[in-house]
Amino acid sequence: MPSAERRVPSTEYRVPRLRFAPSPTGYLHVGGARTALFNWFFAKRTGGTFILRIEDTDQARSTDAHTQVILDGLRWLGVTWDEGPYFQGAEGARHRAAVERLLHGGKAYRCFCSKAELEAARQAPPAARRPIATIVGAIDWRPTRSSAGSRPVLRSSSGS
Repeated sequence: MPSAERRVPSTEYRVPRLRFAPSPTGYLHVGGARTALFNWFFAKRTGGTFILRIEDTDQARSTDAHTQVILDGLRWLGVTWDEGPYFQGAEGARHRAAVERLLHGGKAYRCFCSKAELEAARQAPPAARRPIATIVGAIDWRPTRSSAGSRPVLRSSSGS
């Protein structure tokens, strides 16, 4: 006969860590406030951790004033964070090192495809589709392409 005692799995690794990561390119809007409140309530209800991370990587549009408005808005809502605020932009050196590791390990490549080339590849019939890396010019290390103002994006390799 099975025991009436209920076995509860160890929660050592099951403590939730929830985050809210607004971008300081404008005011805290209602959707962001809802997400922050939901994650904060869930963390508090489950004994988890609520983390605030500021996604300040859009250097052209992110401002200290918008960061302050977001922090003030969260405080006004009564949302407190257990960790942070962490600023994503402060991790630039670590991110660049990770990119170099991915590139040198063959896990990623720089893609110089134009938007038009990518759109044409997406519109191709399913039978004619092929991986982006096989498009002419996707992996193009010629100085003419990279020095012509074309900024590459990083794409993950298929592993082949």
